[in-house]
Amino acid sequence: MNSLHSLHAKATHQLRDLGLLTLRIWVAQEFLFAGYTKLSGGFEAPEWFSGLQFPFPLQFLSANLNWIAAGFGEVILGVALLVGLYSRLAAVGLLYITFVAVYTVHFDLGWAGWNEIDTDMGQGFKVPLMIGLMLFALLTQGGGRFSIDGIRKR
Repeated sequence: MNSLHSLHAKATHQLRDLGLLTLRIWVAQEFLFAGYTKLSGGFEAPEWFSGLQFPFPLQFLSANLNWIAAGFGEVILGVALLVGLYSRLAAVGLLYITFVAVYTVHFDLGWAGWNEIDTDMGQGFKVPLMIGLMLFALLTQGGGRFSIDGIRKR
């Protein structure tokens, strides 16, 4: 019984931060793709984006500047989260970007999720809420051992 407990303890220690690594990879690729999509279209915001009402203090910026800031923020913070560099700071920044996206675009569209993601009904706040919860977990737990942050702690 003691050897079984010892084996379990060793396995738990070796794998304890695997969940954080998985969360970081999943969330980072979502933001990297979103940021790349924004920036690859140029630095001019699309028409649908130009008519949005942004929260304070972003309301004082032009739609083009908000578009560019969101794209660069998603890419830079997504890379930081992917490699686990300043993971908590990256999570806070991405949480803010997610909040702005929900505030400006997703909330008024209601509760819709992945089963409708390719339709007009699929742009609700369910998926951003799930991503926000993943980011909150990374904010509270950090990047884990399998990150640059984790390596720097050793």
